[in-house]
Amino acid sequence: MKKEISILVIGKHEEILAVILRLLNKMENWNATGVNSCEELIKQCSGRNFSVVLLGAGLSVEEEQTVKSYVAEECPETALVPHYGGGSGLLYAEIYSALNIG
Repeated sequence: MKKEISILVIGKHEEILAVILRLLNKMENWNATGVNSCEELIKQCSGRNFSVVLLGAGLSVEEEQTVKSYVAEECPETALVPHYGGGSGLLYAEIYSALNIG
């Protein structure tokens, strides 16, 4: 049995977030959850180990920095992947690359 890849996606655009979650959750053994604020991200990460935190579009520079700092300090084993668009092929390639799989 393959190991589950848990992905937390943060993004401000609800429609784009929904598409990303749909694309990720259709992959076998991938489980994606979406949030739209730093506070929600911190709540989701508390006590849970995500394989990847995916940075989506729409965050301010300060919000991106907050996410990057939090993940680096509190979840150092979690890969942080920026994704600002480019289609599903690029999305999957970014995650595979960050996890050194594929």
